[in-house]
Amino acid sequence: MLTGKNILVVLPISEEQKEKLEKYADKSCFTYTSYKKATKEMVRKANIIIGNIDPDLLEYAEHLEWLQLNSAGADAYMKKGVLPEGTVLTNATGAYGPGVAEHMLVVLFSIQKKLHLYRDNQNQCQWSDEGEVMSLQGGTALIVGLGDIGLYFARLLKNFGYRIIGIKRRPGQVPQGVDELYTMEQLDELLPEADVVFSALPDTKATRKIFCKKRFQKMKRSAILLNAGRGSAVDTEDLCQALISGEIYAAGLDVTDPEPLPSQHKLWNMQNAVITPHISGDFHHPATLYRIVDIAAGNLKRYGVGEPLENVVDVQTGYRK
Repeated sequence: MLTGKNILVVLPISEEQKEKLEKYADKSCFTYTSYKKATKEMVRKANIIIGNIDPDLLEYAEHLEWLQLNSAGADAYMKKGVLPEGTVLTNATGAYGPGVAEHMLVVLFSIQKKLHLYRDNQNQCQWSDEGEVMSLQGGTALIVGLGDIGLYFARLLKNFGYRIIGIKRRPGQVPQGVDELYTMEQLDELLPEADVVFSALPDTKATRKIFCKKRFQKMKRSAILLNAGRGSAVDTEDLCQALISGEIYAAGLDVTDPEPLPSQHKLWNMQNAVITPHISGDFHHPATLYRIVDIAAGNLKRYGVGEPLENVVDVQTGYRK
């Protein structure tokens, strides 16, 4: 049992979820607030913070031992000098699979059936036939970043008869729902096979602008790029040119670079782009917050008995250790 700790929680959780956290630390002091209402004094007292605290406040974290994020991405906390030295950083990998994958599946289907074009027509009060559409069944999907989100998306697509090719940083056993597994070194040779390319990559030095002009040129002209990881994985200018020239068929983006996307950016006006404002994650899907609390509660239990925490982030790579 965790005792004598000041635990700051910056999540919009219910009384039931508070009980779940406090079950493993009932002899510690919990403070519940929101991201916007967290204060310097709250952070100064905290030994443990659960939730994505404003990184600028961490300079006041004199006693912080462990930060449990409510996001899978940790890039804002990996910059030099943000985290106090010796602080353990854990993320919420495993919480976002259903929310992000289901959102991106609907984006894919809307592109394949041209629903975005019909919505544009509706806004213009225009009765117009947009012609041939794609089948939802079959095809090859290349999942780049086969973590929780990528794997959940792969399994959803498998229900529609897709051949699933996964890419991970390291080789390993082929997961259920995936037909073939490769590493990033095979990306260029796999791109020409894919009808759908799904990126769930984090923001790291190795992944920035990995989808660029030379890679769009390797893709099918009928290919659809989906990005649900970080906008930095895509060279935005190169993507715009690929969409204009028809090097690829379309793009579905829940993340962009820059972000937020400026109102005058030409990407907004690409007829063959569907853009949502980084909302597939967050707490929009009912299951997400429950999963985050489960991860945090499990780690509180481990922390109290001195066991290794789950989802510890390697601050050099941005990935889980």
